[in-house]
Amino acid sequence: VVVRVQSTGLCRSDWHGWMGHDSDIVLPHVPGHEFAGTIVSVGAEVSGWAVGDRVTAPFVCACGTCPQCLSGNEQTCARQQQPGFTYWGSFAEYVAVPWAEHNLVRIPEQISYNSAAALGCRFATAYRGLIQRGQLSPGQRVVVYGCGGVGLSAVMIAAAAGAEVLAVDVNPASLELARRHGAQHTLSSDGAIAAQVQELTAGGADVAVDAIGSAGVVDAALRSLRPRGKLIQLGLLPAPVTVDVSVLIGQELEWLGSHGMAAHSYPELLAGISAGQFDPGALVAQEISLDEAPAALAAMGDSGAAGVTVIHP
Repeated sequence: VVVRVQSTGLCRSDWHGWMGHDSDIVLPHVPGHEFAGTIVSVGAEVSGWAVGDRVTAPFVCACGTCPQCLSGNEQTCARQQQPGFTYWGSFAEYVAVPWAEHNLVRIPEQISYNSAAALGCRFATAYRGLIQRGQLSPGQRVVVYGCGGVGLSAVMIAAAAGAEVLAVDVNPASLELARRHGAQHTLSSDGAIAAQVQELTAGGADVAVDAIGSAGVVDAALRSLRPRGKLIQLGLLPAPVTVDVSVLIGQELEWLGSHGMAAHSYPELLAGISAGQFDPGALVAQEISLDEAPAALAAMGDSGAAGVTVIHP
């Protein structure tokens, strides 16, 4: 299908692609992978969808037929296509969705396009990482490293799940947003951050989230954990990292990746939004035009603006 883009998120993954960290990207190129809009054209072999339907899609567009898809794990599809990475994305008036029957997600009328645009990558990735991969439960202590879009999503989701949330960032404005969306403790990043987390949590966090993607954060996050704790890796790591495996072994830690979320899992997340458990749209701090996108993308190299930026093509 072809979708007219109403809202599309500006994500740090777009910045990674622009910086040359993704070998799938071939110039000239159109970024953008978090989008929501209305269907304007339906392929001849697509059933169940019509022009005018309000839709979004995961950033991993799955084939639906490979062994990973058949096992229900479309987010690791062997033949996956990704808008904004393997093909032209949603920083445009229109974007295509391949294998549409497997990948389209219907947006309920009560959910805004801005909220739905945040689901395709950051919010869905954080939700699956914490709830489905991390098996987060009420009363656990969670430390989130990095309070950009995916980090703030993790803060909001963890707080809604009944966890005690610690947020770590260098930007005071981002920490203020983290407090607003559920963090009980906020910490400014420095060399002793793991020790501070250990002290605040009386022995370590149950779950740590790397929402930035750096070797230093991975090390600090692992050292923030209690024995048998879990590190959820959401931030992309543009270069190989060295990990002290003795920490993983001696403390029986788990280091779990989360690569988006399959379309069939979205109804659970959408139900939580409709019920008021969390609101991705509340994370939107800036709405800009497509003409303003290049400067906003470049600014992400210096952390960028606090909160989520949404583009309206």
